Amino acid sequence: MIAAARRRISALPERLHRRSRRLDRIGNRGLERVYPTVRVARRQGERAGRRAWGWLWPRLRPLLGLFFRAVAGLERWVRRLGALLVRVATAASAPITPARAAAFVLIAAGACLVASQFIDYRAVEIGQPGYAGLSDVSTAAAVPTVEARTAGAAHAYLLVPVGIAAMALGLLALRREAKRLGLLVAALGLLSLAVILLVDLPHGLDEGAQTSRFAGASAVLQDGFFAELAAAGGMVLAGLLYYARPCRIRINLSGRAASARRRRPRRRASSPGRVARSA
Repeated sequence: MIAAARRRISALPERLHRRSRRLDRIGNRGLERVYPTVRVARRQGERAGRRAWGWLWPRLRPLLGLFFRAVAGLERWVRRLGALLVRVATAASAPITPARAAAFVLIAAGACLVASQFIDYRAVEIGQPGYAGLSDVSTAAAVPTVEARTAGAAHAYLLVPVGIAAMALGLLALRREAKRLGLLVAALGLLSLAVILLVDLPHGLDEGAQTSRFAGASAVLQDGFFAELAAAGGMVLAGLLYYARPCRIRINLSGRAASARRRRPRRRASSPGRVARSA
């Protein structure tokens, strides 16, 4: 039994080797038969590709020419527009300096602060939970409000003279460049922020006696509060920008002469004597 098992194991690789050789022969015969057909198909494909390219290129070439001409024209227009914008910016940089731009922002922030004092900054909504989801569907289903007050009424219109002072400082900054003006306007903006956050915000969120009179009463802040808050923040930011702007450096006559001498090109020495003297 042991000898028979050994004969079977030794005979197995020979059978596999024979089968693999048969499969190789069959594969080689198939490739030999298919190769002429593949070669002919390749030649026909190359000829068809050449014919298609020969038919397509004369028609595609004008379109490509038009496309690249349009790209070149667009590039010329972009360059002209860029040069025009550079000239406009250069011309506008003389009258519109950083200091003047910051001064205009100071005036605008002061005017917005004054205007915000006459806008309602708080109100008390009655029964707001019952109107949840209805305000987006119909404008008639708006929450009723009571106790609407303007922003200036909360602090006796104290920020009106502050805004007027900021506008006056902005007008003064247009005529006279002084960094201290920016610090003054920034200080006024900080004062306004303190009044808004310490006085207007607590009073704006206080329902008062309306909670005992109506069910579901809640105090809400309206546009006037956010308008005065933004105006005060703009005053602080514009004041700091005016203070941190690039200042002009005055150069005296001697400094201008020295800079002109540094920019002036040196002449070439035409003789050894001049070279020695220059050295």
